[in-house]
Amino acid sequence: MQFVVPQFIERKAKIVGPLDFKQFAFIGITGAICIFLFFTLSAISVNIRIAMCVLILGIGGALAFVKIGKDPLPVVIKNFFFFFIGPKIYLWKKKPFNDPIFAAPKKTAAYIAKEEEEKKQAEEQSSLRITQKSQLKKLATHIETKMR
Repeated sequence: MQFVVPQFIERKAKIVGPLDFKQFAFIGITGAICIFLFFTLSAISVNIRIAMCVLILGIGGALAFVKIGKDPLPVVIKNFFFFFIGPKIYLWKKKPFNDPIFAAPKKTAAYIAKEEEEKKQAEEQSSLRITQKSQLKKLATHIETKMR
């Protein structure tokens, strides 16, 4: 039986027309700021107010639609500030792992003796011989020293 594999899972749901929620929020908030500034700054000339609104809407549009690589512009800006503020040298410090659930059981003398006896029995029962150094290593060493 064949199953249908979902495609385009990473696609976000469109809320308002072709815009998803974040895009709509960026455009809506910058639009509201422009309307507020346009009507409250009546002492400034109309051309300057329009230029300010175009600049603010441009920033909102960039935040809503611009992607660098696969990341949207707000994520890139956030990563830039975290990199700028954060430390530049990263040193790895191993933290001790002291979890009592995963701690090794304490070995008593009887437990160690039992383990050793089990090893001896396993070696006696095994028909295979375990050598100290592999034959391949011995052969490689022999070839290297004879050639030189």
